[in-house]
Amino acid sequence: MHAESRLFINGKLVAAASGKTYPNLNPATEEMVGEVADAGLEDMDQAIAAARRAFDETDWATNHAFRLHCLQQLKAGLVAEMGNLKEQIAVETGSPLGICGAGGPQCEVPIGFLDFTLETLPEFQWSRDIGVSNMMGVQSRRLVEKEAIGVVACITPWNVPLQINLAKCVPALAAGCTVVLKPAPDTPWAATALGRIVSEYTDIPPGVFNVVTAEDPVATGEALVRDPRVDMVSFTGSTGVGKRIMAMASETVKKVFLELGGKSANIILDDANLEQSLLSALSVCFHAGQGCAIPTRLLIPRDRQAEVEALLKTYFGFIEYGDPGSETQIMGSLVNARQRERVLAYIEKGKQEGARLLLGGGVPAHLDKGFYVEPTVFMDVSNDMTIAREEIFGPVLAVIACDGEEDAIRIANDSDYGLSAGVWSASEDRALAVARRLRTGTVNINGGNFYGADAPFGGYKQSGLGREMGREGFEEYLETKTIALAVSA
Repeated sequence: MHAESRLFINGKLVAAASGKTYPNLNPATEEMVGEVADAGLEDMDQAIAAARRAFDETDWATNHAFRLHCLQQLKAGLVAEMGNLKEQIAVETGSPLGICGAGGPQCEVPIGFLDFTLETLPEFQWSRDIGVSNMMGVQSRRLVEKEAIGVVACITPWNVPLQINLAKCVPALAAGCTVVLKPAPDTPWAATALGRIVSEYTDIPPGVFNVVTAEDPVATGEALVRDPRVDMVSFTGSTGVGKRIMAMASETVKKVFLELGGKSANIILDDANLEQSLLSALSVCFHAGQGCAIPTRLLIPRDRQAEVEALLKTYFGFIEYGDPGSETQIMGSLVNARQRERVLAYIEKGKQEGARLLLGGGVPAHLDKGFYVEPTVFMDVSNDMTIAREEIFGPVLAVIACDGEEDAIRIANDSDYGLSAGVWSASEDRALAVARRLRTGTVNINGGNFYGADAPFGGYKQSGLGREMGREGFEEYLETKTIALAVSA
């Protein structure tokens, strides 16, 4: 495994100015697997300055053909490093090796997603003529131009680090922006590996792409967000931190993209096939529930609760976990001890508020290493309970009984969040009608899966602002300029 631990600033792999490092642990084994450069304010200042110079003083923003060439090189480099990256990401995230492979979001899939950007860039309409107008006696021909927004701060979380690093940085670079990437301290290697690959495989000019890692994310992160040389912040993480970033970015009135928390509802309508639809409840175990769009509220017909309980007991018995090298297990460790304690505290809160524990609820007795929590299912949950209101980010399912379709829609929408949802029905038309009434950015019907490079992803309400991926995700990194040319009589 080639684990690059240095910063990448102004086209060079460098140590932190202070010489400090911090340890990186494997969550599944609790073993130290490497040390990472611990950047300070001086390092962040250098990275921002490099990105600013590269945007202002080179033709990166305007040379579309050259950008395409560099991003094609980046894709080739990522493919060449695929095996190393899969192992590295499995180690730093605690994911089983299988979800870093062909079917999972940790490595192979997001690298493949680059093709969408590579296909979008050459055909994108950077300028369009909207014709001649006569306004106040002046004949004018108008052009609408699309231009790179400038220096972008990309701040990313620890759950699917490579996927989100690429989902932010590649469209930003394709749009002509320069980037400072600041990854979560728990999963730095998915970012530092990008710096190394850019250095070794591409002609991306110095300063265009920079990576800054730090054990304490607050000081360097706030400096990055507040800096007037930064034109945009693209952040994925918790809603609380997103609010803080939004407030700090307002000091310089910079654009903010936010992909935040979720408390997604999976609605089983009364005509749905229970045996089929309830298999989707197992998604709460995927990556130990550490996904913002995972449906953690299961809304069921009240009169079918006994059937639901019996099936959930059977289905959750299928979940195996604890083998980091497994190619078939979907559940791994939580990312660190702090996150495990947070999840366990939510489970205790659920008990205290009157939810009935059906399955799980503790630390697995058969594993003496790793930050694991048992797959956990609560019944008799009301939508005003903490476990139904707040994002837990662990393998915890809250089952809520509903009195018909209208009640299910009401409960699903009764949330501060609006990121994703699921609907199951024997009638696709009925499911689609329900989906259109849900205040969420994405909806999966009867086991469909919205996830794709060409599909915009983001949320309503406190789940965020803007969209990532798809054409909309590319255009997040662009400004719009209108030019009027006087037309001679």
